[in-house]
Amino acid sequence: MAEKNILAFFHTSEQAERIVPKLKALRAIDVSVDRIHQINGTGVSESMNPLTGSFPGLSFLTLGQEGEGIDEGILSAASVDASGMSAPMEEVFSGDFGGTDRMDTLLTVVIDEQYYDKAMRVIEEAGGKI
Repeated sequence: MAEKNILAFFHTSEQAERIVPKLKALRAIDVSVDRIHQINGTGVSESMNPLTGSFPGLSFLTLGQEGEGIDEGILSAASVDASGMSAPMEEVFSGDFGGTDRMDTLLTVVIDEQYYDKAMRVIEEAGGKI
């Protein structure tokens, strides 16, 4: 039998995790839930005062991102992931532009073709965006 893939976005990891047992009951071959971000940073692991210390830029302070050039630093600092002050993108925000309505959780499903339509209904009923 042929396999099909589904990629769906959710607001929270918990929202996506709730339907994993239902998808496994439909004999999903593989299911994963991951948080995604535009900018991969390690997060902040140290405290420092930006007024008295030397630091490469805003994305270093908020995301822990190092080793980027001036152009990359400017672009990453303009991201909502780094500052929260940039304009939101419609494809990841669906209403509350304060950041609480961001769809940054990705549910990936590999499922047998005969269960594909049922899996799609389960995901859509749970609030997933395909």
